[in-house]
Amino acid sequence: MLFNSYIFIFLFLPLALIGYFVLNRLGRNMYAKVFLLVMSLWFYGYFNYTYLAVIISSIAVNYAVVYLMRRYPGRKKLCLAAGLVFDIGMLFYFKYFDFFLTNVNAVFNLSFTMRNIVLPLGISFFTFQQISYVVDAYHGETDDESFLDYAVFVTFFPQLIAGPIVTHDELIPQIKDENRQRPDYGNLSKGLMIFAAGMFKKVIIADTFGGIADWGFEDIAAMSSIDAFLVMFSYTMQIYFDFSAYSDMAIGIGRMFNFELPVNFNSPYKSYSIIEFWRRWHMTLTRFLTKYIYFPLGGSRKGNIRTYVNIMIVFLVSGLWHGAAWTFVIWGALHGAAQCINRAFKTQYERLHKAFQWVLTFGFINVTWIIFRASSISDVKLFINRLLRGGMSISLEIGGAFGLKELNLFEDMLHISQYTDKIKGFNMLLFFAVTFFAVLNCRNVQEQEHKLGIFNAVITVVALVWCICSLSGVATFLYFNF
Repeated sequence: MLFNSYIFIFLFLPLALIGYFVLNRLGRNMYAKVFLLVMSLWFYGYFNYTYLAVIISSIAVNYAVVYLMRRYPGRKKLCLAAGLVFDIGMLFYFKYFDFFLTNVNAVFNLSFTMRNIVLPLGISFFTFQQISYVVDAYHGETDDESFLDYAVFVTFFPQLIAGPIVTHDELIPQIKDENRQRPDYGNLSKGLMIFAAGMFKKVIIADTFGGIADWGFEDIAAMSSIDAFLVMFSYTMQIYFDFSAYSDMAIGIGRMFNFELPVNFNSPYKSYSIIEFWRRWHMTLTRFLTKYIYFPLGGSRKGNIRTYVNIMIVFLVSGLWHGAAWTFVIWGALHGAAQCINRAFKTQYERLHKAFQWVLTFGFINVTWIIFRASSISDVKLFINRLLRGGMSISLEIGGAFGLKELNLFEDMLHISQYTDKIKGFNMLLFFAVTFFAVLNCRNVQEQEHKLGIFNAVITVVALVWCICSLSGVATFLYFNF
């Protein structure tokens, strides 16, 4: 189920909020948690009910592993190994098995049949979330949680499909806190404001950029250099606003339930280095990879060479985590290499003018997003070729791919169709300029105070109404694919 859908906005979310708080108000706290669990499973199974077997079995096995750790402390290592083998094995089977067979067939000239396995939504997120719980339990960092609290922790629907990757100490204490089980109208209103801001980013901004990006990547060979530049920039902005939108909407919904989810996105395009970028982009994934891979490998404690090797391992895992394709591996490797170079020449780099640091960082991010978005390495080569050698013309079709119809109202009102192409071009450039200015100058939604007042109420209502009127053409969140 999508946050940006009629069924979620008008049925699911109101029903979930009312049912949860009414049951708590009646003193039926356990039933309220059961209700929230059932609603979260409905949310997850809405796309494909067969996914439910995967997530329920994953929850049951991981909880059993932690239970056995506590029951048989002398066999904690065996339990940990069993839990990790199960989690990584399940992720490998559903996400990477066909990719593995494809490469085995190519290398050894074999003909294994592909399974065409359907990837369960959010499996990368809830698997990493549970790996963190199992590892922390092994180190004695978790409490003896009930199965119900654990199941709600894993399935809580705002963070289930695309993060943030929440740790047990961030959410389970809130689930158990009786003071959070009563409706807080301040949290409800603030949560709604954050949700509305995220929805606006997704429906009005991200999906508009997405139309241009999709147009370009569907026929790369037909693009000029200017087309390729605009498409590259459009995808850079699409993935920014798409991921920012989901992060805002998840945090906003969590706030409505009196739960505070961790910030996962902090204006990453304001970064002056790749190191800083990864402190701002997908922050909970970076935290997971640092704590559970980088530090156990030795971190930066064993000399420079070992540190660089550890960084490369982390970013190769990050690339593969995003998808089973060599494009993601290369994307991760390039970011890892950039991290190593940034670290090795940090002193010299910091002597550069801040503006130059930003241009280098943002330029690198733009180019590597091409690799991230492309469906194959050959498409990457073709895109870069068109970017460098495609000529300086601009396709009229790119204006048609620009789908923000609200900016074309004046054309319709004034009946000036003879200037259609110029108006669309102007509108597109205006849209690019305004959104890019916002990216570099506006504060994060989570950093704002969200004070109750008429102005904020009007802005929230206008944003929601505008988005709801535009829902017929929206797309899924990009991170649903990972």
